[in-house]
Amino acid sequence: MEEKKETFTYTYSAKEQEEIKKIRDKYAPPAKEETPMEQLRRLDESATKGAAIVSLIVGIISALILGVGMCCTMLPGWERYFVPGIVIGVSGIIGIIAAYPIYTHMVKRKREKLAPEIMRLSDELMK
Repeated sequence: MEEKKETFTYTYSAKEQEEIKKIRDKYAPPAKEETPMEQLRRLDESATKGAAIVSLIVGIISALILGVGMCCTMLPGWERYFVPGIVIGVSGIIGIIAAYPIYTHMVKRKREKLAPEIMRLSDELMK
């Protein structure tokens, strides 16, 4: 009869184990509930995130509109577009100027909406 030899091989790599854990954590469902401090941080961040996105979009589009207006006024042979170019450029400038007030208005509204929950969580944490 043939004799079976059983062998055991074990290899351990700390870096490899950390990488496996990171990849696994991406796909695993959240194991714990969100703590009050994490909720507070998330709510505080959400007050400015949406407003920043909207104001950036308004500012970028307005800057592009300003650029189109400038092109209309500066290109040789486009003399008939000079006055419309000024109007287009001024509308772009107005949009750029409006981006910050849009941001502050949106943040103010969102903070008013989130204030009761923020106050409740902060009171809970300070006790």
